[in-house]
Amino acid sequence: MLDTRELGRRPGSQRVVELSVPAPAELGIEVLRVPEGSPVDLDLRLEAVMEGVLVTGTVNAVLEGECVRCLQAIDDEVDVRLQELYVYPDVRHDESDTELDDEASRLEDDLLDLEPLLRDAVVLALPFQPLCQDDCPGLCVECGARLADDPDHTHDAPVDPRWAGLAALQQDQD
Repeated sequence: MLDTRELGRRPGSQRVVELSVPAPAELGIEVLRVPEGSPVDLDLRLEAVMEGVLVTGTVNAVLEGECVRCLQAIDDEVDVRLQELYVYPDVRHDESDTELDDEASRLEDDLLDLEPLLRDAVVLALPFQPLCQDDCPGLCVECGARLADDPDHTHDAPVDPRWAGLAALQQDQD
């Protein structure tokens, strides 16, 4: 929660906020996430407007996860821009005002909750299928070896089971 009382309700007044907060639980997707409790750096500008408080800024956080092709650990960071209007609780909208709908973020006692905005911005910025490198070859489908570690990895051609008996005879003659 971030306090906006300093701004008052004077449109045009603004305040710059730089803070580091611990990451909430489950901030990410299954294979790539911001570790819970790790620092999330916020560089925000809070600006009072007629309807409420406009929050714009950037978020920076470290990521950890695994490559979807080879399961190699990924350590990266994410930089995300965000913008959200937090509406004063006493602002009503009429049917012709489509911008202020029922799902608009609202201030509660001059406090704004950044977690939903942070969660939406970070999760939507993450790649759907993270890779350790752009051209990751993945794993061998036969034995599971990581192909990036051994690019010349091969297997002998599979023996057709119908000819396996003849192959055994060939080995006996040798």
